[in-house]
Amino acid sequence: MNQQTATPTAVENDDKVARALASFVRAEFETPVHVLAGFVDLLLEDARRDGFDGWMGDLEKIKLASDQLNRLVAGLLEGSSRALSLPDQEIEAMSSELRHDLRTPITVIVGYGGLLSEEARESSRPAFAETIDGMVEAARHLLEQIDDMVDLLRRQGASMVDPEQVDADTPDVAQSVEAIRAVLFDQPELQTMVTGRILVVDDNVSNLDLLSRRLARDGHVVEGCESGEAALHLLESGRFDLILLDLIMPGVNGIDVLRHVRSSEATRLVPVIMISAMEEVDGAVRCIEAGADDFLSKPLDPILLRARINAALERKLLRDRETAIAARLRTEQERSESLLRNVLPASIVERLRAGETTIADHYADVSILFCDLVGFTALAGRLTPGKTLDFLNGIFSAFDKLATQNGLEKIKTIGDAYMVAGGLPEVRTDHAAAVADMAMRMPAIVRDVSHALGEPLDVRLGMHTGPVVAGIIGTHKFVYDVWGDTVNIASRMEHHGEPGRVHITEATKAALGDRYTYDALPPMDIKGKGLMDTFLIR
Repeated sequence: MNQQTATPTAVENDDKVARALASFVRAEFETPVHVLAGFVDLLLEDARRDGFDGWMGDLEKIKLASDQLNRLVAGLLEGSSRALSLPDQEIEAMSSELRHDLRTPITVIVGYGGLLSEEARESSRPAFAETIDGMVEAARHLLEQIDDMVDLLRRQGASMVDPEQVDADTPDVAQSVEAIRAVLFDQPELQTMVTGRILVVDDNVSNLDLLSRRLARDGHVVEGCESGEAALHLLESGRFDLILLDLIMPGVNGIDVLRHVRSSEATRLVPVIMISAMEEVDGAVRCIEAGADDFLSKPLDPILLRARINAALERKLLRDRETAIAARLRTEQERSESLLRNVLPASIVERLRAGETTIADHYADVSILFCDLVGFTALAGRLTPGKTLDFLNGIFSAFDKLATQNGLEKIKTIGDAYMVAGGLPEVRTDHAAAVADMAMRMPAIVRDVSHALGEPLDVRLGMHTGPVVAGIIGTHKFVYDVWGDTVNIASRMEHHGEPGRVHITEATKAALGDRYTYDALPPMDIKGKGLMDTFLIR
């Protein structure tokens, strides 16, 4: 869809003001009359529902008076736009006619309404009496408004259009003109025209052609068809920004097409404006209930049609932008989620999302493994930074895959050192076996990767089993870390180990049982722990 601007001429603006003012005059008469009719309809509904048969006669008389009032206003104001330019004597005649004819039905409504209100209160029907009082009050208010409303018809069309020519004793008229101008012209954003690809569906070939030409002239890309069946086919094969859809068509009618549009994932958000020669409210209501965005009656007013289409396309443009933004946000959220899950264990991520701010857990029994590449520091001094990174990445990526396969948690890498834990954050009883299995396979991984790069290396591995504390450290660049005596001892096992062998403590040997055979080493003086019995897994 595209946006463009259209600037009306001064003559067009004056014409808009004149027509809008005529509509305003008509509304000033009709609105209170319709309010009064609404009260009457409410009373009749309540009376029929609650069985107030004794009051139906008076209510029917009130209903007749209300209908008469509606007909009078409609008839007297048929030429309200013409009345703005009538001579003064004709305006006076119309004013007298309005005063006389409108007072008669209003008097009937006020009179019978007062009687019914008294009877309703005597019969302990306060809610019904309050509705009657509302009707009577609306009727009395209308009587008071008649003189003020007729005053509008006394003004000449020119003076209505130009507020500077309005007499000083008619400030209400000037305010009305200013309000109309503000609505029509003081909102420049409403002048923006949005163009898009429009599907026009109408079984009347002439109307279809006229609509298509008119829309194309406004800059839209238009595709038309003459039946509901053809519309369904076009909707399957093409993308549209708006559908202008005739209601009454043989075969697949407009409602059928509309329901299909709303049930399809591909088209359910495409705005639909229904058009029909039916002016009945029921037709419009049925279309809106079926999912239409708007309803227009034939013959179509070109200005109103353009405004409705522009509004529908603007809403779709905003919705499309919101959808695109939402999609980008989802993509970014998924990337952030993926990154977070690469940094932290899944269960820790869920706890953070649930609102936990401090995560520190004690684990009574886990296994910690440290791995260090023997001679890597000297090797890194000979390699370029890129080759050094590739070398480490090849080894550690293989370690990561192995840790995932064994259900273990990689804790961190420090230079060429790699740390992994078993039994946290999800507790498991076979953590020692899982960690030892990974440790036994790691030397082969280092040999394979290093030989492929022509730089043979070896690896030292140390493992200990015992209690630890694990949790989140930091607030910005936070990490999931493990600390405690068990971690320190596992690090010492790696430091005092032999290349290509897994060096373990007696606690780990007890946890592994007879899963492996072991080579006992002489008691070893471990910093902070003294002499310890340690073993190499065979």
